[in-house]
Amino acid sequence: MPEILIKHSPLGLREELRFEKIHTVIFPKAYEGSMQVAREIAALIKEKEAHNKPCVLGLATGSSPTTVYNELVRMHKEEGLSFKNVHTFNLDEYYPMQPNSLQSYVRFMDEFLFNHIDIDRANIHIPDGTLQTEEVFDFCQQYEQQITNLGGLDLQVLGIGRTGHIGFNEPGSHPNSGTRMVTLDHITRVDAADDFIEIDNVPRKAITMGVGSIMKAKRVILMAWGEGKASIIAKTIEGKQNDLVPATFLQNHANVTFVLDEAASAKLTRVNTPWLVASCTWSEYQIKRAVVWLCQKTGKPILKLTDRDYNDNGMSDLVSAYGSSYEINIKMFNQLQHTITGWPGGKPNADDTNRPERAEPAHKRVVIFSPHPDDDVISMGGTFIRLHDQGHEVHVGYQTSGNIAVFDDEVIRFADFNKELNKFLGVEGVGTSDLYEKVKKEIADKQLGEQDSTEVREIKSLIREGEAKAACRFVGLPESRMHFLNMPFYETGKVKKDPFGSKDVKVLVDFLRKIKPHQIYAAGDLSDPHGTHRVCLDAIFAAIKEMKNDYWMQECYVWLYRGAWQEWGIEDIDMTVPLSPDELRKKRKAIFKHQSQKDSAVFPGNDAREFWQRSEDRNTDTAKQYDKLGLAEYEAMEAFKRYKF
Repeated sequence: MPEILIKHSPLGLREELRFEKIHTVIFPKAYEGSMQVAREIAALIKEKEAHNKPCVLGLATGSSPTTVYNELVRMHKEEGLSFKNVHTFNLDEYYPMQPNSLQSYVRFMDEFLFNHIDIDRANIHIPDGTLQTEEVFDFCQQYEQQITNLGGLDLQVLGIGRTGHIGFNEPGSHPNSGTRMVTLDHITRVDAADDFIEIDNVPRKAITMGVGSIMKAKRVILMAWGEGKASIIAKTIEGKQNDLVPATFLQNHANVTFVLDEAASAKLTRVNTPWLVASCTWSEYQIKRAVVWLCQKTGKPILKLTDRDYNDNGMSDLVSAYGSSYEINIKMFNQLQHTITGWPGGKPNADDTNRPERAEPAHKRVVIFSPHPDDDVISMGGTFIRLHDQGHEVHVGYQTSGNIAVFDDEVIRFADFNKELNKFLGVEGVGTSDLYEKVKKEIADKQLGEQDSTEVREIKSLIREGEAKAACRFVGLPESRMHFLNMPFYETGKVKKDPFGSKDVKVLVDFLRKIKPHQIYAAGDLSDPHGTHRVCLDAIFAAIKEMKNDYWMQECYVWLYRGAWQEWGIEDIDMTVPLSPDELRKKRKAIFKHQSQKDSAVFPGNDAREFWQRSEDRNTDTAKQYDKLGLAEYEAMEAFKRYKF
């Protein structure tokens, strides 16, 4: 029997689970959780087949179940898993929506699952986005009746939205609601904007199975992956039932399991503050984390924490182990103090015992990896400038072209400029006018979300490359140290990218072996909307693993930065570089060189601020947090976590 069917003990009996109202299983990575869910679905299909009964599945779309569907397809092709006895009912569909549209859930399910298995097409049911409004009510009634006629859903697969919606049951949904048309919440539409290029293109309505429909399923599995889901997951599992968070109604389901990766579980009490629920293993990291939390809770700096503060907040055993709060405070204060340095490449001729970076060699070779052509200056622009100004040999490796994140009108503007410039220079007749007319027509004829032509993609790549060069020139970097790696996984022309492969890793290995850096900076910022940062980082880790025995690699420090989408917690920081007001302004000017991303980016995610605003707010907030802990007060700070391989 699949592992996640086994409840280790009833909720409330295990001390560390006493805040949780839903059975929850946490896996280190989303992939491992997805494999377990796929195995349970496969086991259910086989069990039903053995008893000559239909298997009725409720299916979800979105990023959460895609790996599950990939694994089910693999099982079908390689292990003979048959879907001939399977009936499926999808949770929802946008309204209105044509089934062949790129954003259609009909198309999504065909591409990820149905086109690759032996399911009877008559057994596939998805809400119909092509209906006339007056037809929707009867359709929804029939949808419910079809499920009932088959004996109900044997298993319902769910994801969860930032509003706490399951299906498209937005805040305010009734626990007894059935399949119906709904109006989408603004936050839901913002989160969907990446698929529709911009929010104005996102439908305002949808057809969805209701909370009551979901609650009737015999078994429910909800999957959530990544840092962006952590807050709503904690509210759902530990909060009160509330129609403002519809997923909390699952607390009443008799057979529900939440399957999470570690990132999505990060704000559960047993993960975030384990000392509040049970005896805690006090590692150095856990102590640092607990002390930072205690300072934030009490509003006190580290050196003012008392025995009473520790004892009243579940840390009496920590005080007992150290003898007094004073000893803990001094140790943690010094640890945090030692993370601060104005010399990110190491301070020459200095005692580096308590510094985050080595003094020698005094002049280091540095590689800054930038997943998109602007992440270097957005996330660590101040440190980038400091490293260059302090005499280090800085190279920037732009991992992808970033070409999908350029608006179409920018292409027309540059093609027009190229045409007029050539006319001015007297070099007409080389196809520039034809190119202008061609890309203008291609863009005018392009359907929403359709892949760009080769010419349009190339112009978008050149726009972003030119902006990256301008930012590097502003820092003072020569063009010989600007490297455009164009990793193959990205160049699909679509928002959905391929997984990284051996060709991507080879690009990075060849690049790094040529430079042999003493420092590598890479983006550990994993909440970008379409996952490019995550793929880029995984590829870097794979390259490092391949080169770990190289003599120079064994002396290389790897630093992970954040800033565009999220920031490191204070407890995670191993090095922080303070910035003065003037340095912060200089960083802003470097970001402004990326004009195609100014004012409004193509993929802004769920943060409406411009990238420079996000970056500055996160940098100044880090400085404020250090100040509140009783450390030196700075204008802003860029933070880094060391990756030890």
